[in-house]
Amino acid sequence: MPAPHAPAPDLSVPDLTRLLARRAGLPQGGTTVYRGLHTTETGGVFSLDLAGDAGVLSLYTDLDPAQEARLAADCAQAAAGAGTPLAGVYLKRRPPEARHLANVARDQLSPPEPVWGEARGEVTALERGVPFVIRPGADLSIGLFTDARPMRAWVQAHAPARVLNTFAYTCGFGLSAALGGAGAVKNVDLSRKVLAWGQENYALSGLGAPDTDFLYGDVFEWLARLRRRGDVFDLVVLDPPSFARGKGGVWRSERDYAALIAQAAAVTAPGGRLLALLNHAGVPAAGLARQVEAGLLQSGRRGRLQTRLVPGEDYPQATHLKAQVWALDCG
Repeated sequence: MPAPHAPAPDLSVPDLTRLLARRAGLPQGGTTVYRGLHTTETGGVFSLDLAGDAGVLSLYTDLDPAQEARLAADCAQAAAGAGTPLAGVYLKRRPPEARHLANVARDQLSPPEPVWGEARGEVTALERGVPFVIRPGADLSIGLFTDARPMRAWVQAHAPARVLNTFAYTCGFGLSAALGGAGAVKNVDLSRKVLAWGQENYALSGLGAPDTDFLYGDVFEWLARLRRRGDVFDLVVLDPPSFARGKGGVWRSERDYAALIAQAAAVTAPGGRLLALLNHAGVPAAGLARQVEAGLLQSGRRGRLQTRLVPGEDYPQATHLKAQVWALDCG
């Protein structure tokens, strides 16, 4: 028998409006793509992301269609009351097994049409004044992971001459480095589609985006190739998925991050830095630090934890994303 539908979250429209109004400083500060309602505020049932005039409602439990439609309408009404009116609301169903189902049940998990209001196939939204292409109905991931906004701000503020952005997705970290003055930025991802999307983001900021700066293929193979070529970088950004299937088998961040660190350290210049991100609620910050230390030991490098970064104010009490900046030795 199918699992019973969960009760609708016990939040009124005024409750939702009050929570959304707490984010008023973000659009005023030049950010129009952000987390409007986080799961820590909704009992773990749902979240709401805003991207310009599009809303993206993510469900982490099973609601029936009527409940889904009512919740989308309530979120739209609350957003209007908070001063951020929406033209349409899209739905993302995110059961625990979503990472395994994404390629075989895409339309069920991420319906291409809005569940409320008008379609917005593409939106140009801002993060700290930087424009990004957002596609709210395209996939489970809409073009930018908003919890990493403080990490992209750090990269822009500290961009060195040479940057390698791995698991680049739509190249937010690479773009941040280029806007921060980096002279050479390489973005690596296994999807040509998202790299092309990243080139669109570069173009929106008026930056040149030669194909040679967008490296298609497996990150681990590219790290090995770059090491053989003798290429080194002053900053290597690591933002891997928590789980993935690839040529080498199943990748699990809680088990395999140290090996990734070892490969990344081999292409990090003396005195360079690693920015290590881990999106896994089950691994604490100390666990990430242990994996970084183990990876550095494997590579024969030494380093120290320099900075810890956390998601922004639109992710209250969030513990899923950890980010650490490690400064490597000069030898």
